[in-house]
Amino acid sequence: MNLVKLKSNFKGILFFTFLMLLNCGNKEEQKAEILRPVKYAEVNYLGGDKFRQFSGTAKTEKIINLSFRNTGIITDLNMKLGQQVKEGELLAKLDNVQSRLSYESAIEAKNSAESQMNTAKLNLNRVRILYQKGSSSLSDYEAAKNASRTAEASFESSIRSVAIQQEQIRYGYLYAPEDGVIASVNAEVDENVSPGQQIGVLNAGTAIEIELGLPESVINAVKSGMKVKVSFTAIKDIEFNALVTEVAPALDRNTSTYPVRVTITDKDERIKSGMAANVTFEFTDDNLEKNKLVVPASGVGEDGEGRFVFLIAESNNQYKVKKQAITIGELTPEGFIVDAGLKKGDKIATAGLQTLLDGQNVKLN
Repeated sequence: MNLVKLKSNFKGILFFTFLMLLNCGNKEEQKAEILRPVKYAEVNYLGGDKFRQFSGTAKTEKIINLSFRNTGIITDLNMKLGQQVKEGELLAKLDNVQSRLSYESAIEAKNSAESQMNTAKLNLNRVRILYQKGSSSLSDYEAAKNASRTAEASFESSIRSVAIQQEQIRYGYLYAPEDGVIASVNAEVDENVSPGQQIGVLNAGTAIEIELGLPESVINAVKSGMKVKVSFTAIKDIEFNALVTEVAPALDRNTSTYPVRVTITDKDERIKSGMAANVTFEFTDDNLEKNKLVVPASGVGEDGEGRFVFLIAESNNQYKVKKQAITIGELTPEGFIVDAGLKKGDKIATAGLQTLLDGQNVKLN
């Protein structure tokens, strides 16, 4: 009898435990509310602040293409990607065989010209003495003077030639023109290069610039010194402050846009040259009346009581929609004019109004 009673009690305990777990599960399900994402827009003035975004590419403010001014075979290359270099640091050098041969020939020509000049001067002195004694004619004296001047001019020319050939030898050495970082290496040791051939790229600037092209519809609203915002696809959820530094006065025929340059004023090591960037411009028309609010047409609904919007209210980082009656005016390309019911900066839902409920918790999309 005791055994039967014990089994009955045990079954009761199991059943009670099952009910408790089921009840807890229901509570957890009730707590795990699924928030509906909604698209939204901010109420703004008609024709007031307008934001336009354009794409561009980041680069350092000063990019130097490194090249030799002479021809030859690279015998030494001291460049690696990402290498920090100092101004005057030797980056590469050539064998310079031809330049050295030319330099030696120039030295020989200078020595020969110097010898001829000395001989011509000695001859001029000898003829001058004879002419003064009447033992030489005036024509001989003039010829000696011309020969001396010609020899002297030839010697001076040979000196300049030696200096030029010395410079040609120096052209076989490539030094860093400024402090910077090696961004590209395009040559190898034992490679034969020609003057002006790019063998590397040096990023010498410290600031980051964005190059982009703007259409003629907005170019007149862009001025040098204008503040803009820059974001990068590679750097999530961060906007950087920047200034417009250059605005081209002429159209680029290749892109049919006006080139504009923007310089980022915030410093961040994560910004790299070549990154894709989005530049946001804020255009404001000060001539328009600042008393006409406008809402997107997609954000306005209508029921038996009239026109309404779903106002998005925020509290403790949580969002809730509230049905708000409004009075609208004429329809413009930017949306409906709002006569009553909203103020600048209000957030309203712009999609799915038929399925939203007054007081429903949502998340912004």
